[in-house]
Amino acid sequence: MYLAKTIPTEHKDVIHDVAYDYHGKRMATSSCDQLVKIWDLVNGEWRCSASWKCHTGVIWRVAWAHPEFGQVIATCSYDRTTAIWEELPPEDGQECKWVKRGNLVDSRSSIVDVKFAPKHLGLKLATCSADGNIRIYEAPDIMNLSQWTLQHEIVSKISLSCLTWNQSRFLPPTIAAGSDSPNATASVHIYEYNENARTWSRAESIGAITPPVRDVAFSPNLGRSYDMLAVASREVTILQVKPLPRKDSSGQAGSTKYEIRNVAQFSDHQSQVWRLSWNITGTILASSGDDGFVRLWKGNYLDHWKCIATLRSDGSDEQSQSGAAGAAGGASGLASSAGGGVGSVGSGKDQRGLSTYSTGRSSFAPIWH
Repeated sequence: MYLAKTIPTEHKDVIHDVAYDYHGKRMATSSCDQLVKIWDLVNGEWRCSASWKCHTGVIWRVAWAHPEFGQVIATCSYDRTTAIWEELPPEDGQECKWVKRGNLVDSRSSIVDVKFAPKHLGLKLATCSADGNIRIYEAPDIMNLSQWTLQHEIVSKISLSCLTWNQSRFLPPTIAAGSDSPNATASVHIYEYNENARTWSRAESIGAITPPVRDVAFSPNLGRSYDMLAVASREVTILQVKPLPRKDSSGQAGSTKYEIRNVAQFSDHQSQVWRLSWNITGTILASSGDDGFVRLWKGNYLDHWKCIATLRSDGSDEQSQSGAAGAAGGASGLASSAGGGVGSVGSGKDQRGLSTYSTGRSSFAPIWH
């Protein structure tokens, strides 16, 4: 059962991204109006606790750091900057205040995505820009978030649109990046960090996916010998990415090679798919598309995947709304939390409202464009 509730966000323009914190009790929204809003779940109701202007251009993405590092978010924008914000505790009965701790200005083009690294890698974040560069930053001292060091820069030579970190503790740091270039021979690339050489290099290019990609998402890995990578283009594609360690002539472990298998591909949206999100166990995938629906996908022990739910922003399913698939406009984003029971979905094209879904098991947050 899925329950829907509308939230009037009072954004003055299109909402581009929604992100939950680790516990699913807080939510951040970013918009074309250059504002970020923070929402807290209080007694079952979402309450806006902070709102401020972050950038001088469209804010494409917002991301939460792991709570071990405090209440920290990162935003990226068309103005070619990435900003890091930290919440300060309230003083003298006043509400909490968010302050800018860092401003990363290395990019010469629009920064289209930002993601914090998994907790075990420390306080790091990766950004990708429209000119094809991936930049990885680290805060050497987590008690001083005003200092961020550019650790690595990866030049991909094609326009990028999205990225995702592999969550596995047992593999070298790995990033998958998607391209929205219509002329790319491969629209998804996997990059891996080599500890010996202290450099990032391209480990794999997935030539089976050539249409423009809008989102990529590695699933959480709870004991599998392989990883699942979801790709959003004109279709929802689910890939099995299995590392194949090899050894060079000296007997030392060489760079990782991957066996990539297409386990599922769905065109149910019949339109552009904008965002993807996994639940905490990596067993259910949510997708949102221009058809105005959020679809949930689940696989069985034989890796046979199927759609288990199709939802609209009003909480109804596809069957009860047949013939009106595009009435609500296109979906542009999804966000998820590690542990909460609610999600949110935008109320329609060029609208500024959100609707929450309560599933009782996981959190998915599509927003609308």
